[in-house]
Amino acid sequence: MRITLVGSRHFGVTTLNMLRDHGIVIARVVVHDGEDRLAAAARAAGLDVVVQANPKIVAASEIAPGTELIVTAHSHARVSKEALAASRLGGIGYHPSLLPRHRGIAAVEWTIKERDPIAGGTIYHLADRMDAGAIAAQDWIFVKKGETARELWERALAPLGLRLLAQVIDHAKTHKTLPAEPQDEEFATKAPSLDGKH
Repeated sequence: MRITLVGSRHFGVTTLNMLRDHGIVIARVVVHDGEDRLAAAARAAGLDVVVQANPKIVAASEIAPGTELIVTAHSHARVSKEALAASRLGGIGYHPSLLPRHRGIAAVEWTIKERDPIAGGTIYHLADRMDAGAIAAQDWIFVKKGETARELWERALAPLGLRLLAQVIDHAKTHKTLPAEPQDEEFATKAPSLDGKH
């Protein structure tokens, strides 16, 4: 299984390590910032690292040849239609909410703001509309009273994301396909940035 990993920061690094532990061939790591900790970890592992020409979009030319699946991990860039077409199985990402609820950049913050008693994570197919692609895997967790967004992410949602990503990738390795359940638009809510900046 040849994967192009697109991502950043700590979650990008933990995803990289999980993929390597699963015996996945990481053909390339794509980052928006060459100084990011994911870029450093990938270079230290001897992997091919490409910095996006445009930090907001991943171009087809930035996907490694022979990629079977694109995996995003803490990436805010849109993976272009052409880039998805360059990968046999397209692409998947992790969103820290029970999609279609809390689509957007601040899903965990909105979970806390709305006092949701239950939160969750979703592996979804990358698509034209943000966080709107079909669901490949989903699971839920309870939110502790008084928990901050960061505490919820670190305690439960980041580990859940790694577990769900591993599950979907193992499925893809075995079956050569990805599970896909369309999202129910009736329940879609938005989770835009709460501080007004990206």
